[in-house]
Amino acid sequence: MIDILATLVAGAVIVLGIVGTVVPLLPGSLLVMAGVVLYAILINEPIAWAGAGVAVVVLVLGMVGKWLIPAKKVSGQVDNFPIIVGGICAVIGFFVIPVVGILVGFIVGVLGTELVRTRSWHRAWPATKTAIHAAGLSMLIELTSVVLAGCVWLATILALVVF
Repeated sequence: MIDILATLVAGAVIVLGIVGTVVPLLPGSLLVMAGVVLYAILINEPIAWAGAGVAVVVLVLGMVGKWLIPAKKVSGQVDNFPIIVGGICAVIGFFVIPVVGILVGFIVGVLGTELVRTRSWHRAWPATKTAIHAAGLSMLIELTSVVLAGCVWLATILALVVF
């Protein structure tokens, strides 16, 4: 049977994980994974364990896809260094400019690094746009996987209620 407290705690961790995919300072996928596994541990029913297994597989596929697919997109178009600098600037931007600082910091970091490297706006801006698209795709892949894992968790709750 469903334990309300376990459901609420796991649900809060899962929601925090979903928010964590949009706010890069939180490990979104890992929080969602912790939530579904915590739920399975606390409920300790075969259906809960099956749901946790499916959710973990979805999350692992999302974590792998979030790195492989965008990396293939930028391969040969943008070096790793500007993306790393963009990531560092995104974290700084998060604290300096509320709400939009992550995006502004990433763009400024990548564009600035590309301008220094290429010394040409006409080569730096297309590389920056490619990096922005890759970062957006990465976030979309992770968001999709955490939402799917959350849906699996909800389906698990429904199955526990029905069966």
